[in-house]
Formats: sequence, structure tokens, C-alpha cells
Amino acid sequence: MNQVIVYWSGTGNTADIANKIQGDLGCDLFNVSETSADDVLKYDTIILGCPAMGAEELEDSEFRPFFDELMANASNKNIALFGSYGWGDGEWMRTWCDEVRGFGCNLLNEGLIVNGDSAAIVDTEYDAFIKDLK
Repeated sequence: MNQVIVYWSGTGNTADIANKIQGDLGCDLFNVSETSADDVLKYDTIILGCPAMGAEELEDSEFRPFFDELMANASNKNIALFGSYGWGDGEWMRTWCDEVRGFGCNLLNEGLIVNGDSAAIVDTEYDAFIKDLK
């Protein structure tokens, strides 16, 4: 099964988490500005990373347009989500998971949310996330 991680990171926290996941899975890794929806759709499993922005929303200038284009053709794809946040209760991840389900994708888990960078990862949550991807 071929896998790819595509992420957007403003402060570096989500990039740090993306690199940790990539190290454990050995899959391809791209910043959202380095790839296209068409290229990503060639993968069996797509792992998307975006931090909570503003009022717990996806970043809207680069990531949201990419995500919308990707989802238009991603039904039945395996999708996993992750991201960092510094406030709120994770509403952005719940909303994001619901959105992915609404596109007819196979959501592999309820997402990995991290309050900060990879040093703040809860090991049991991370291990479960990685297990769902293997």
C-alpha cells in the first residue's frame, strides 16, 4: 500500500509531526505547496496535516483550496488526519473528520491532535494512529 503525507504548517509544529509520522511509516512527504491534488490521488492512503487556525478552522489560503480540490475526486480513498492546535477543544478536527466522511472517503481514525509540536504527542494516541495506518 502506498501512502503519502501532505501538510501545511505555519509555526513548524505540524511539519514536525509530519516528519515524525513519515519517519515511522517511511512514506512520501510533501508540504502542500510542493504537490498537487492530482499527484496525491495516485496514492492508496492519504495522510493530511493542518493545524487549527482562527476559530478552529483549516488554513484557508493554501491548505483549504488543496483539500477542496482533492476531496472532489477522493471518494473511497483511505484518509487519515492530524494537526496541532494551541487553543480550543479540537472542534476543527471533529469538523474535518465529518467533512472527509461526507465526501465518501474511508476515514481510518478520528485524527491525531497535538497541543504543540511532536514533543507534546500523547504516546498512546500516536501509537494508535500509526497502527491504523499500517
